[in-house]
Amino acid sequence: MLSPAAPRLALLAVALLSACAAGGPAGDRGPRSASGLPITGAFGAYLAGRFAAAETDTRVAADNMLAALRAEPDQPELVARAFLATLLDGRAEALRLARRLPDNPAANLLLAGADVQAARWDRAEQRLKLLGRSGPVQVLQPALLAWVQLGRGQPDQALATLRPLAEANRLRALNALHAALIADIAGRPREAERFARMAAADQPDLPWRLAVLAAGVLHRAGKAQEANRLLDRVVESGDDAALSAAAPMRRALFAQRGVAGPAEGMAEAYTALAGALRGQGSGDFALILGQLALRLRPGFAPAVVLMADTLAEQGHEERALELLSGISADDPLAPVIGLRRAALLDKLDRTEEAVALLRRLAEATPGLPQAPARLGDLLRRRERYAEAVVAYDQAIERSAVGGQAQAQDWPLFYARGIARERSHDWPRGEADLLQALSLSPEQPYVLNYLGYTWAEQGKNLDRAKAMLLRATELRPQDGNIADSLGWVLFRLGELPGAITWLEKAVELEPRSSVINDHLGDAYWAAGRQREAQFQWRRALVTDPEPEELPKIEAKLRDGLPGFPASTAQRQ
Repeated sequence: MLSPAAPRLALLAVALLSACAAGGPAGDRGPRSASGLPITGAFGAYLAGRFAAAETDTRVAADNMLAALRAEPDQPELVARAFLATLLDGRAEALRLARRLPDNPAANLLLAGADVQAARWDRAEQRLKLLGRSGPVQVLQPALLAWVQLGRGQPDQALATLRPLAEANRLRALNALHAALIADIAGRPREAERFARMAAADQPDLPWRLAVLAAGVLHRAGKAQEANRLLDRVVESGDDAALSAAAPMRRALFAQRGVAGPAEGMAEAYTALAGALRGQGSGDFALILGQLALRLRPGFAPAVVLMADTLAEQGHEERALELLSGISADDPLAPVIGLRRAALLDKLDRTEEAVALLRRLAEATPGLPQAPARLGDLLRRRERYAEAVVAYDQAIERSAVGGQAQAQDWPLFYARGIARERSHDWPRGEADLLQALSLSPEQPYVLNYLGYTWAEQGKNLDRAKAMLLRATELRPQDGNIADSLGWVLFRLGELPGAITWLEKAVELEPRSSVINDHLGDAYWAAGRQREAQFQWRRALVTDPEPEELPKIEAKLRDGLPGFPASTAQRQ
């Protein structure tokens, strides 16, 4: 389920609504709703803008809030809404409206950014100090102030602002990174090197952007091996970012500073906080910070990717795709963006475009498994199993070290095992699933898939039972795993245990046709024919696979084959 959006601005007061309702018509060339119908009157524009904002349709929201504001220019809440809508849509009007909102944190941040771009350092510092010391944005205040101090030509003061926070604060990684970047720009390689090490220390899951920036600082400080080790950690993580941290991409990463001045440094700070807030479900706030970053650093790929991910999570795949399409092909993040674009294309049912993109990306990133692995996943979801196997073959070959599979490769063997089983190549599919378990024995879904398949085949039932018991311990609230255990117990003839687990499975997954069907079989085998028929009827109305329909109907008519004659027709 998608994470809920952050709370929006408070609703306009009744007085505002009545004032807006009295507004005159907007005219034929005025704002329109999301459906394209013309909006008349300030109140109509306000309502349309509010609805569009709730749907994250920033263009329509901005058009209508500006129209409502033109009709009622002195309503403070309308000013705030119009500012937010224009900021989220990347419009120039946001800066003008921000000047009317002296107590709005986002407005002050936008104005401070404009001051930085115009080298009005004292004014920028004054605006940033108005933020105070509480709230999510305010945690950035020291880093933002330090960049302003550097712009003013005071690197000593900038580093003094960050040094105590980098050494002791709970946000020491963030502050240490910005101290490293400032020291690097100021020509202090030893200090930059020390702060870069502090930023990367105690980071078991090293963030991609932090690793890239810290590695760049270390590389310029003459620590090339240490810089490469940092990026090696990103590659070893196996996630999307590994594509842009791989050896062939590093020359571009090291060729120039990731941050060249105060405006770019502030954009980094906004993007980092936006990522953290998005991870906590505050997608709307992340979009605001992303726009603030892009005002300071147009086309900044990390901010664009973050905003696109946020929009995609909110169901705006077309807009996310449009954003990503604007990133240059020679950007260090281009391979990662390629993966994102392929996923969005597939979600929009533009699957052939997605397949072609992933194949091009696989050719452009030789030796890296991410693109062929994603291609395999896409093809498997589309039930193109034989093609998926070929893609997984390539991913597994690329992921091996010295020809040997690594523990982190188990998902590739699991996925290829499924594709092979669905391609009617069970012997090799079974070998893949067993290999996945040998690499990572405690994976509940591998245990479940293999154990259930064995139960369906009536083979290795005792081993399947042991595996599925372990899987239920690892995932006690998973109805599909509970069903698998119940089914293997049914195949073993342990009917009381089978019924117990299958009843639990139905409680956890009441809309599963397969699980209801299995429970019906167990009831029938135990002589509980009426209950069996009830479960089979439920299986019929819970979207069974087409090939299962005649089997369930036959059981309702004749009972379960292999068990005492049915009394179904007499009940």
